[in-house]
Amino acid sequence: MKKLILLMTFACFGTSYAQTLDELKALQQEKKDSVAAIQSRVNAIQAQIDAMPGWRLGAFGTIGGSVSEFSNWYAQGAPNNASGNIGFTFNAYANLIEDKFFWRNAMTTNLNWVKLDDKDNPNDSGSFKPTTDVFNITSLYGRNITSKIAASALMEYRTTIINNFNDPGYLDLGVGFTWTPIDNLIVVVHPLNYNFVFSDSGDIFESSLGAKIMADYTRSIGAVNFKSNLSMFQSYKSADLSNLTWTNSFSYTLWKNFGVGFDFGLRDSKQEALNYEINTLGNANATFDTIDNDLQTFWTLGLSYKF
Repeated sequence: MKKLILLMTFACFGTSYAQTLDELKALQQEKKDSVAAIQSRVNAIQAQIDAMPGWRLGAFGTIGGSVSEFSNWYAQGAPNNASGNIGFTFNAYANLIEDKFFWRNAMTTNLNWVKLDDKDNPNDSGSFKPTTDVFNITSLYGRNITSKIAASALMEYRTTIINNFNDPGYLDLGVGFTWTPIDNLIVVVHPLNYNFVFSDSGDIFESSLGAKIMADYTRSIGAVNFKSNLSMFQSYKSADLSNLTWTNSFSYTLWKNFGVGFDFGLRDSKQEALNYEINTLGNANATFDTIDNDLQTFWTLGLSYKF
């Protein structure tokens, strides 16, 4: 009799536990469905807000850095050294979207410094030196022809700001058309564009008339922010005067406005390659035909902050 009572007790307890667990899971699923429905309504309202005419403002950036120190680390060439690097990127936009026209403005900055202090070398400099130096601003104005196509005018300025400010500096001014196939993506095609180049090395850098193509995709989805920008200039005078820049920024918010960020970029400029070969490497006989125009790249990984 005792064994029977004990067995019935365990059976009742197991049944009660199973029923309670199933009830909790059902309640949990019900709450999840409710949250999904609420979020769907919130997203629909946000889409209506985004479609309203007016200004759209936003900014996000990435900060990365590290420091290290070695003492008597004989496996490396400089056994006693202190090193460090720090870098940051900043992306901001201010877009005015109206029914008949738009005015889109953007700024991208990527700066990086590195230091290597060899303590056994009295002539070694222990100061931070710039390694990545990118500054770019664009301003695009358009009058809508259709809901997807507009007549537009573009101003884009690109240079370095830590070293050799405006040497070289590039200013593009042009007119043409802008295509907006989907939200947050703009494609600019300007067959009439003049690329002004400012530099003290007048024999290498040259301004010219050409075509400008730019594509930009900037979007925030919950905790994710990303921006991709492709800017191309094709000179009508010579392919040696053309250039291309593709920059990408990605950030993921983990806590409040802080998260992780990753930035990378590619650039191709034969004028800059020739200038480096002559004025930095000292090869005075270098020409556009003899240089190796290697692809320029950079990347930054670190903490991010969403403004």
